[in-house]
Amino acid sequence: MKHFWVVLCIGVITLLSSVFIFTSWCSGKNKTIDFDIPLLLKNVPEQILYRKNYIVSYNKETKIPNWVAWRLKKKHLDGQIKRPGNAWHEDLAVPKPRATNNDYRNSGWSRGHLCPAGDNKWDSVAMYESFLFTNCCPQNAKLNSGDWNEIEMLCRRWTMKFDSVDIVCGPILFQQEHLTIGENKIIVPEAFFKVVICLDDKPKGISFICRNSDGNRPKDFYINTISETECITGITFFPHLSAELSEKVKQTANLNDWK
Repeated sequence: MKHFWVVLCIGVITLLSSVFIFTSWCSGKNKTIDFDIPLLLKNVPEQILYRKNYIVSYNKETKIPNWVAWRLKKKHLDGQIKRPGNAWHEDLAVPKPRATNNDYRNSGWSRGHLCPAGDNKWDSVAMYESFLFTNCCPQNAKLNSGDWNEIEMLCRRWTMKFDSVDIVCGPILFQQEHLTIGENKIIVPEAFFKVVICLDDKPKGISFICRNSDGNRPKDFYINTISETECITGITFFPHLSAELSEKVKQTANLNDWK
C-alpha cells in the first residue's frame, strides 16, 4: 500500500510539472514580448513567428519576411556564441514552398540577415534561430557588407550608450514585377528599411532606407522619419505608444539626437 502511494505521488508531481512546463511554454510567447511590434497587416499574407530574440511577420507568397522586430539590449552584446556549422537552414514552421540553401546558391545574391547574427551572440538558440531563412532576404553583397552592416553596428553603439533600442526592419517591394531566385522563386526586394527607437529619458526615433544595390548611386541610402517609412511600407510601427511619445519618435529623424 505504501508503494502505491509513493507511485501515485510521483505520478501527480510529474503530471503537475508537465502542466507547468506546457503552460509556461505557451504563455512564454507573450511573456517574452517586451517591445511594441507592428500592427497586423491588411491584405498581405502574414504568419507571426515567435523566436527567442525576435519576432517575424512571414509572407508565404514572397517567401521572405514582411518585417522582423526585436529589442536589442546592452546585456546581449557581450556573448561568445559562434555561428553554427552549415549556418543557414530552412524554417520548417512555414509551409512549402519555402526558401532553401539551393535557392541562394549561385544566385548572385547574398543571404541577408534581418535580425543579425551579431545581435544574438548571447545565446545558442538565439544564434541558431537567426540563421532561419524566415529571417533572411536576397540582398546585394555590397549592401550586406556595406551600409546594412554599418547600420547594424550603429544600432549596437546606440545600445551601449542608451542600454536598449527597439528595431524593426524588412524588405520594401516596389509596385513592379520582382526578380526571383531559385526553384522556389524567392522574391528579391528592391530596397530595405530599418526603424529604430530609443525610449530613455529623451525619446527619439530614426529610419533608414537602403536600395538593394551596390550603393554606388547618390540616392541608394536615405534617412527618413518613421512616419515617412510607414507611408512607404504601409506598416504601422510601435502602434501602442502614447500620442505624445509617438510624436517625439516618429515625426523627426536627426542623427545628432543619438550622439
